[in-house]
Amino acid sequence: MAKKKKKMPGLNTSSTADISFMLLIFFLITTSMDTDTGLIRRLPPPPDKNQEQAQIDVKERNILNIQVNAAGRARANREEIEINYNTLTAPALKEIAKRFILNEANDPNLPELQTVQTDNMKKVGMPPMNITVNHVISVQTDRGTPYWVYFLVQNELVAAYNELRDDFSKKNFKCEYQYLTEDQKAAVRDVLPQKISEAEPKDYRKN
Repeated sequence: MAKKKKKMPGLNTSSTADISFMLLIFFLITTSMDTDTGLIRRLPPPPDKNQEQAQIDVKERNILNIQVNAAGRARANREEIEINYNTLTAPALKEIAKRFILNEANDPNLPELQTVQTDNMKKVGMPPMNITVNHVISVQTDRGTPYWVYFLVQNELVAAYNELRDDFSKKNFKCEYQYLTEDQKAAVRDVLPQKISEAEPKDYRKN
């Protein structure tokens, strides 16, 4: 007679679910997630429902319109901006922005200059200065705009402000902006306020 084969004992899986659950909790607690990515932007506060919204008349000369289409091509006030795809930069855009923000030649096609001396400027002994307090850089994208192109445009605009603030700090305080005191930084920000506005994306392909 043939001998009966012994049955192999099965694995006890009764606690597998408990172990899996404990491992899941462990990884959720110990794993950290990077949240320091993207662009920092402060949105305007919600309007007060009890107050009437005043119509703000912004002169055309005070606005630098930047448009980025779905193909990743950018224009500044209808001027085509060349993008360097090797370095992922757009030096021309940065220079256009710097010239627009300063308007050193008092060009009637660039933002109007106004004589300003804020409390922060007085605090650090800065005299009244002619600055383009009402300038606005408006960024208009397409719904299909590649994110890397959008990021590149924003990066060049922020770099324009940073370079201008550094140059101003070296000229007036003999050091870079990052090494200034908090009062000095506040005064420089009053002279060179960062004004980048983002319009609602459009679909230019329908036009």
